[in-house]
Amino acid sequence: MSSTDLVVSSQTGASSTGSKPSKQFLTFRIGAEEYGIDILKVQEIRSYEAPTRIAHAPSFVKGVVNLRGVIVPIMDMRLRLGCDAQYSGFTVVIVLNIGNRVLGMVVDSVSDVLELTADQIRPAPEMAAAIDSRFVTGLGKIGERILILLDIEGMVASPEFGLTE
Repeated sequence: MSSTDLVVSSQTGASSTGSKPSKQFLTFRIGAEEYGIDILKVQEIRSYEAPTRIAHAPSFVKGVVNLRGVIVPIMDMRLRLGCDAQYSGFTVVIVLNIGNRVLGMVVDSVSDVLELTADQIRPAPEMAAAIDSRFVTGLGKIGERILILLDIEGMVASPEFGLTE
């Protein structure tokens, strides 16, 4: 991804063949895992810039940035999940619009936007993981790729996540 920013706008509905309802997901990487979130929750994708630190914020909240006059908290999803967080030219911030709240989520890289039909999404198995299984809506299968599909809205709104007021 270049240093230019990408503004995302999309719609879901019937797949390009028009036969089965589908949903679009923005895919991204954290470590070796590939995740997907509903594209409709994504406002834009920006290159990483160091935010202004906020005293006494949780360790995974890197600070805030001024995004066209809106103060946006930036959380490093990698730190929140207990992963190694190294910053490189591929590190990006996914700006989310959840309810009436805008926040940025730092990830290792963004892959692409994928359209999945209902038969490509499998239920998530119940097991111990870094992410509470309540926030995994399913597993998307595209060829040999497996995507962990997240309920990012539920995750961010949960008291366990530490961003509620």
